[in-house]
Amino acid sequence: MIDVVVVGGGPVGMFLAALLLQHGVSVRILEQRAEPNAHSRAIGIQPPSLEALDCIGVASGLVAEGVRIRRGVAIGGGVEVAGMSFDSVSRRYPFVLSVPQARTEAALERRVRELDCGALLRGATVTRIHDDGTSVAVDVLTAGGESRIHASLAVAADGVRSTVRQLLDAPARLKVYGDRYLMGDFADNTAFGPDAALFLETAGIVESFPLPGGVRRWVARLPGALVAAGAIPGAPTPGSLARIVQERTGIAVDAGTNSMLSSFGARTRLVERMVHGRITVIGDAAHEISPIGGQGMNLGWLDAAELVPVILRRLARTGLERDLRSFEGHRLRAAAKAARQAEINMALGRPLAHPWWTVRNRLIGSAAGVPAVNSRVAARFTMH
Repeated sequence: MIDVVVVGGGPVGMFLAALLLQHGVSVRILEQRAEPNAHSRAIGIQPPSLEALDCIGVASGLVAEGVRIRRGVAIGGGVEVAGMSFDSVSRRYPFVLSVPQARTEAALERRVRELDCGALLRGATVTRIHDDGTSVAVDVLTAGGESRIHASLAVAADGVRSTVRQLLDAPARLKVYGDRYLMGDFADNTAFGPDAALFLETAGIVESFPLPGGVRRWVARLPGALVAAGAIPGAPTPGSLARIVQERTGIAVDAGTNSMLSSFGARTRLVERMVHGRITVIGDAAHEISPIGGQGMNLGWLDAAELVPVILRRLARTGLERDLRSFEGHRLRAAAKAARQAEINMALGRPLAHPWWTVRNRLIGSAAGVPAVNSRVAARFTMH
């Protein structure tokens, strides 16, 4: 019997496993995907997450690969409305790191394999999970057939469509928003350099973030009529996003350089409980947060970092039930806070009639001009 089975080999599951392996805990990671995902979905790594990733020795390599975003600017009508520096948010990592998720996952997988080359099992689908009070049994289907893994504890980090959450029939509160967005990566032909830029326009927000290799990500809220329809007509194209960006910002994005395109909606799903006996649910499996604000993946890493000491005490039979309840309460509060921040971010990016748009942008500029307020908002954006 192994100590901990981790369901989900994405960034959160891999990070958790690496932390546990460093402490001598035996771990098996069950990942449904046969191959790593090559797409650059989440890109922002916040300072608290970099500190956590440094505990397993991968932060420095990622920092070397990524772009350090030390400043963000808000622009409206072609004029800079506000600026925000991240210099004061962390002594060690005074920036948000922009690096494609695929590279982050690759770094985490390399670290896991260094610690235990047999820990990760790909192409493994969990079909049943059972806690008998003394151990957890997990039924797994692979290309080689069915098998059962026994572990002292189980952690589900298997994403927004979590199989384990469904098997547990874990109650969750779901809220679906009307906001829809189109996101794509293009060659960077702007003068923003390593800065992030938010365009607060009457038709809706456009966000722009640097990526390594001279690439820039653009995210645009879809126009109201298209949001009401739930999609843009036909399949989204690079040209669709390029047109929205140019109409709202005046910046001509070269659609021919597009390397990734995705449309998405926004919703929040928060489980009522993360701890179910010997099974704990973390990351997106426990709390799905709107991608606007870039806190979801980071929230999962911080779940894992806080869970590891609890697991170690429980395996040593020194942990008490109140340790798990304390962990659960703290992480659920953190998820609720992140969800509220995401709602604020979405609200700021919705279309506004010109008079109200002017008032909003002036208020943002005035608030950003107060150093204490500016620093506080920077801390909130970077999960401090």
